[in-house]
Amino acid sequence: MREELEQKLARFEELGRQMMDADVQINSARMAAAAREHGSLAKLATKYRQFKRLNQQIAEAVEMISGKDADIRGLAEAELPPLREQREAIWNELLDMTIGGEDANRAKCVMEIRAGTGGDEAALFARDLYDMYKHYCEMRGWKLEVLDMNATELGGFKELVLGVEGDGAYRELQYESGGHRVQRVPDTETKGRIHTSAATVAVLAEPEDVEIELKPDDYRKDTFCASGPGGQHVNKTSSAIRLTHFETGLVVQCQDEKSQHKNYARALRVLKTRLYEHKKKQEDARRASERKSLVGSGDRSERIRTYNFPENRLTDHRIGLTLYKLDNIMAGNLQPVTEALLDYDRHQQRDAFGTVE
Repeated sequence: MREELEQKLARFEELGRQMMDADVQINSARMAAAAREHGSLAKLATKYRQFKRLNQQIAEAVEMISGKDADIRGLAEAELPPLREQREAIWNELLDMTIGGEDANRAKCVMEIRAGTGGDEAALFARDLYDMYKHYCEMRGWKLEVLDMNATELGGFKELVLGVEGDGAYRELQYESGGHRVQRVPDTETKGRIHTSAATVAVLAEPEDVEIELKPDDYRKDTFCASGPGGQHVNKTSSAIRLTHFETGLVVQCQDEKSQHKNYARALRVLKTRLYEHKKKQEDARRASERKSLVGSGDRSERIRTYNFPENRLTDHRIGLTLYKLDNIMAGNLQPVTEALLDYDRHQQRDAFGTVE
């Protein structure tokens, strides 16, 4: 972790020097890119500088304690405990800021919700998950935007793509990636039998434009008429957009807006996010020996949580958490779950990186 923090601090300082360079200042694109990256690193770099400064002060105090001057020794012995307490507090803050890996402090992410096994009931459950996340975002003061949706006639969603923006958004929502299982009696069930269905969620860190270079020659752009439930046309103009990335085969489409230009912009945003995720997975595979958080694996095939409505119970299988207040959680009060997952990951992080010394 220290090596990674040193690298980030060095990059932060290098960007600061770049922004003072006259050649960079006259190039608006380079200046904007440097300023964005510099800003994204500022919080972590500033905190790590404080940590290094305290380390230096502690080293100096220890050296003075070993000296011959009794008065200086007394002053140093009095200064040392509060300095160590401050360092421990900042170390814990640094650990918290690195939960979620390199993307921990990103303010933007893309969330994809897809209905799984269970037909119409699964699509309705996907809608319930959307409502839960929507209310949670409102409580947290985050901006939520529907980038694309595929609705069913009963009001559910086969697929839904959301953009979320706000301080701590990715850091908290990353834990929602995986398979979500629901157990309840559907409204259409006449005999009162409990049905099990599922939905999957993927939360992807959204990169800055400068991090993913995407040229028009890199993908194919198709236009088509947007359609609603049952094939009913939403409009008769070719406003919907489908983008196919040649190298990876990734396909993205957006049709929620009536404006082709807006759908194109949204599709590009989602494609860049998926390309960034693709690139990140390749890098993770090359660094397979590194610690990987159990709760932040993001594997959609992994069943992470069960929502049992008859028992008003939510169970997160990754950390063995069971709460009997599902109604409250589905209303958007996701904080108890999120805090438990963050706390678990925080302890994992501390075990992996050891003590502050």
